[in-house]
Amino acid sequence: MTSKPTGGRMARIGHDPIAFEGFYREHVHLVQRFIARRVDDAHLAADLTADVFLAVIDSAHTYRAGRGDPVQWLYGVARNVVNSELRRQARGLRATSRIAGRALTGSADIADIEARIDAEAQARRLHRAMNELSDGDRAVLELVALDHLSIQDVATVLGIRLGTARMRLHRARRRMQRHLSPTETPTEVMP
Repeated sequence: MTSKPTGGRMARIGHDPIAFEGFYREHVHLVQRFIARRVDDAHLAADLTADVFLAVIDSAHTYRAGRGDPVQWLYGVARNVVNSELRRQARGLRATSRIAGRALTGSADIADIEARIDAEAQARRLHRAMNELSDGDRAVLELVALDHLSIQDVATVLGIRLGTARMRLHRARRRMQRHLSPTETPTEVMP
């Protein structure tokens, strides 16, 4: 039977390999049973056992004989290590549940998003260019481009001469081309 470690012997565990080995051999089965009752995974139990004894090395200098015997102190260390792991796992589960059901963005999705952003940027430039047209030029362009009316029908709808409708359409197209030409890189203003 081994003797109970005293406060001085416990302090040596942190820096004396022989003292630590004796303490480890004497108590490893207690720690393994303690952890096995709380953890399902054998690999995790082995890792936590190692973590407990690493914590023993780090905190051996804090042992106080007046607060209880070394086994009670060891159980306290083991409890802290296991509870820390359980809290870490709970944080992981909460994080996983927050993203559960949300589709993660893949490279194909990124390409689609970039294409939409480019299309929307083009649409914003087009909208700004349309806003700079006079009301008459804009009306002719909208009726031809969006409503697919012939220039004769546009002249009739707007009550203007055919030549005026053609001039407005030509002027509107020229201004739109100037705003939308690929050589021009207008500054984007996000709404």
